[in-house]
Amino acid sequence: MTDIKALEQEIRTAIEAATDEASLDAVRVGAIGKKGSVSALMKTLGKMSPEERQQNGPLFNSLRDGIATAVSAKKDALHNAALDARLASEKVDVTLPTRPLPQGSIHPITQVTDEIIAIFADMGFAVAEGPDIETDFYNFTALNFPEGHPAREMHDTFYMTPDEEGAKKVLRTHTSPVQIRTMMAAEPPHRVIIPGRTYRCDSDQTHTPMFHQVEGLAVDKSTNMGELKWVLEQFCKAFFEVEAVEMKFRPSYFPFTEPSMEVDIRCDHSGGELKIGEGDDWMEILGCGMVHPNVLRNVNLDPDIYQGWAFGMGIDRLAMLKYGIPDLRDFFAADLRWLRHYGFSALDMPNLATGLSR
Repeated sequence: MTDIKALEQEIRTAIEAATDEASLDAVRVGAIGKKGSVSALMKTLGKMSPEERQQNGPLFNSLRDGIATAVSAKKDALHNAALDARLASEKVDVTLPTRPLPQGSIHPITQVTDEIIAIFADMGFAVAEGPDIETDFYNFTALNFPEGHPAREMHDTFYMTPDEEGAKKVLRTHTSPVQIRTMMAAEPPHRVIIPGRTYRCDSDQTHTPMFHQVEGLAVDKSTNMGELKWVLEQFCKAFFEVEAVEMKFRPSYFPFTEPSMEVDIRCDHSGGELKIGEGDDWMEILGCGMVHPNVLRNVNLDPDIYQGWAFGMGIDRLAMLKYGIPDLRDFFAADLRWLRHYGFSALDMPNLATGLSR
């Protein structure tokens, strides 16, 4: 018993004498490390009789635990003392003048998204949002992509690991699932736009695995193609900030609209600058059409009573066209030099009264 108390006192004295965490750790290893003095005592228990183990076991365990507690407390004290010393030595005079700091910039995608919202808000559209991770029902089935339909191959889809029931979720390939969620959440009329991130397994100068889309949806009893054409013309004039545009609607195919159309806009590429509304060139900018009757039935709407139209376009591509950005991949490169060149002031809030862009 006397030897144990003497050993404990010796170790505790060494702990108190430690001046830094390195010397404290040396004391810890010498006491309760693998070859430490207390660990050596613990190893002798195996050679003792049951009566001796019953008597000495609690003493040895109490010694080991007490030393560990003392080491931990001393470590905290040394850490706090070192922190206090550092805080005392690293004072900052906050009364000194600051150096000019580089200003932050609004990313072109954010700027263009805000411009789009401002235009459609002026026409009475609300903004709807939905999850990036979608079920097969919302991303495909409800949008008239039945199981096994070849149109599913139009989208290079990121499928996720099946759940316990074998159902696969996907990273949404378009923002159209939000159209379904909007129509199922409330009764018509609906008049919304849906900006957001979308995902497809594709990457080159004009495609990235993650990109941004905006879709529009209008559903009512009297919705018609003339209204769709007017809305798109007004949008293009406001977005490209021109007096007039000329658009061409070409027949196309999308599973969720019938009839379906792709829209070209008259432009001029001469001189290395894109001019909208003039010239002899045509450029595709979006897809649109009347909401397919099957889609209306999938959200429990009677297509004999309600009809709607929808459109979709790439926000990234609109930003490239309007601001002369040549490579889509630069949007996601996190290059501050690029952002300082193409970025926008935080005070440049888009509005139709003073102009959308700088």
